[in-house]
Amino acid sequence: MYLHPLIASVPPADRAALIRSSELRSYRRNETVLLADTWTDRIYCVASGLLRAVDRDVTTDFIRRGDFFLGPSLGEDRYQTTSTLVAALPSSVYLMPIGAVRRLCSTYPEVTIGLLEVAMKRITMIRGQLRRISSLSAENLVGRVLHELTQLAPAGSGGYDKRITQAVIASYSGLSREVVNKTMRDLESRGLVRRDEKGIHIPPNFASTDFGSLLPDAQDAPAAEAHPMFDPELFTMPEDAGNAGPKAS
Repeated sequence: MYLHPLIASVPPADRAALIRSSELRSYRRNETVLLADTWTDRIYCVASGLLRAVDRDVTTDFIRRGDFFLGPSLGEDRYQTTSTLVAALPSSVYLMPIGAVRRLCSTYPEVTIGLLEVAMKRITMIRGQLRRISSLSAENLVGRVLHELTQLAPAGSGGYDKRITQAVIASYSGLSREVVNKTMRDLESRGLVRRDEKGIHIPPNFASTDFGSLLPDAQDAPAAEAHPMFDPELFTMPEDAGNAGPKAS
């Protein structure tokens, strides 16, 4: 079984128990993995391929190899999903029982922290995409989505899998398929997009040439804390507290 780094540090016996209780399923491209409003008792871990989360015909998120799709809480053994999961590419997915994962979390804090980091990363990506949709021109937006796809579904050097359709790009970017098609044809005519049998490629200087830096804008960076969140004395060790008083004569 594909061993996710998240459980690599779990003792072999518990890791084997999780593996035995999990199920590996394969999905064809465009096959539905999970319908919206369905109740499930599984966490979906992508072993290979790429899934997309769809809400009212809009792609809100991609789940790539090593990422998880899970409910809003691990407090219950089942949850009702609000999104439909679709295989954007042929995919292999491990379905892991929520109860088994929750037991690992209660025993091994590093598993809990790992899941939290995955969830925080996904929230950050979704927020970034919403900001781009609301603020960028169609050309800039398509350019950034193409660049993101080279990381989500890489194919060759600086390219992405050509099976990712313009309809999927339109769904994720909030644009019409016609606008995406026109924009990509214009990018091809300017030599910024190239197609071959391996995939669709963009040059290394793609972002800086026409679209500026792909790093987050300064205004999007988290603001520094003006004051400490906790009282510094909260973290004073007992021996430090003893040494802080007057010395005995």
